[in-house]
Amino acid sequence: MTDPVETATPAQLRAFDHPMRHRIWRAVGREGATVSQLAHRLGTNKGNVAHHVKVLVASGLLAPGPTRTVRGGTEQYYLAATPQLRLAGDTRDATRAMLASVADEVAAAPDPLLNHRTVRLTRRQAEALARHLDRVVTELEPAGEREPSYGVLVSVYPR
Repeated sequence: MTDPVETATPAQLRAFDHPMRHRIWRAVGREGATVSQLAHRLGTNKGNVAHHVKVLVASGLLAPGPTRTVRGGTEQYYLAATPQLRLAGDTRDATRAMLASVADEVAAAPDPLLNHRTVRLTRRQAEALARHLDRVVTELEPAGEREPSYGVLVSVYPR
């Protein structure tokens, strides 16, 4: 069974207008992550991550989770408020930022598969294809924590 997909609010769309926020939102994963863990995963400094996490929390894209004690200090975990989000309305800035973050990841990947096709379809066929591709991606059983993670971008759009 797949998680329900929520539609992004205007505040969430504005929060998503920066590529780093997309990267952070994806990097949090289902188990959550601390600012330190995110900085390590994304190869950036904690101050940068903390700033963007604050914006994501304020918009409702991330939520504070449990805390843990590390060397006498307390670290806050952050969780994705929803695992999937539908962008609707004026999504140009958020879409550009998302695609920029994905482009950086694809460019850095050792052997990425990037496949873009233009296909003539009826509206009904396009809707069926979109549902099928979404189902393929969302129904995959996640591998263990020790396995590498892979980015998957799925889109069906009219040209």
